[in-house]
Amino acid sequence: MWTIDDPWAAADALRGRSVLVAMSGGVDSSVAALLLQRRGARIIGLTMKNFCFSQVGADARSCCSTTHLLDARGVCDRLGVAHHVVDTSALFGRAVMDRFVDEYRHGRTPNPCVDCNQTVRFPRLLEAARELGADLVATGHYARLGRDAGGRYYVRRARAAAKDQSYFLHGVPERCLEKTLFPLGELEKSAVRALAVEAGLPVAEKPESQEICFLPDGDRASFLDERGALEPGQVVDPEGRTLGVHAGVGLFTIGQRRGLGLAAGRPLFVQRIEPASRNVVLGDEEGLLSGGLEADSFWLRVEPQRTDLTVQVRYRHPVTGVAALEVDGDRARLRFARAERAVAPGQAAVLYAGDTVVGGGRIVATFP
Repeated sequence: MWTIDDPWAAADALRGRSVLVAMSGGVDSSVAALLLQRRGARIIGLTMKNFCFSQVGADARSCCSTTHLLDARGVCDRLGVAHHVVDTSALFGRAVMDRFVDEYRHGRTPNPCVDCNQTVRFPRLLEAARELGADLVATGHYARLGRDAGGRYYVRRARAAAKDQSYFLHGVPERCLEKTLFPLGELEKSAVRALAVEAGLPVAEKPESQEICFLPDGDRASFLDERGALEPGQVVDPEGRTLGVHAGVGLFTIGQRRGLGLAAGRPLFVQRIEPASRNVVLGDEEGLLSGGLEADSFWLRVEPQRTDLTVQVRYRHPVTGVAALEVDGDRARLRFARAERAVAPGQAAVLYAGDTVVGGGRIVATFP
């Protein structure tokens, strides 16, 4: 029988351990540090500077603004722990921001949080932990950690389904998971807020930041335009008839209904994006259904013949069963148990066995 257990569940498992906590200046990472400290761990705070502060402004909603950095320092002062800042802007710029632009330029819908966690946040946290002499690292993500009988580490869904962030964490390297803690995995958001208030943390009532960190105002169009990633093209129907024009394929994603720039007298959705011709294909909702997907950068830690696998193709998207899965190296072809709506190339396809992440990759194509 396949079982997954929390390797740090024992009450005294962290006593005397030093833990480097990624501090964003928000309530979640602050309470993560608080809880670890209460379990007897020696806490060190670390804030990552992912890009120039002038890009978002001092008081922006971005978790990478100067305001948030100062809030992180204030929490560390309150807890009586050291606070460090590490400049990750060069790596973040290449691995996350440049890829974000390139993906939209080519008609795909990227997920920068997935890219950051996999290539920047967790690898750099682990590196900083070695530099600062910390045993473990921790973040304020809503997820849980598990380890199987063979000693392999896995990400699991959070207890609070509405806050679960395991989808964003599926690509974190296992070498990082072996040293990682998710202190909020068993908690509801309301409980996290209550803990912050009870402890007198200065960020207890701070509103949550839900935008992409380098787009705190949500203005993707301006961001892409400033980087030369938008070229005009045509909006067409499935038969190729012109319906209108657009300013760039990067302004669209599969399944989009609003902001199409035309009035057709009936609901239309983005069915397909063709970057070579710069055509955006609109049609009815039925045309959004896919029978399966193809993925690259794919990994899997269980047998593909398992009958209990489910797949999630977007954050907050319901999971669906996996009817068939073929894996060839780092490529996969997956058929859904039922047709899925608005599956977008560029997004992650994350596989679960129960509540445990067992595989995933980047969607590159869909099929009927």
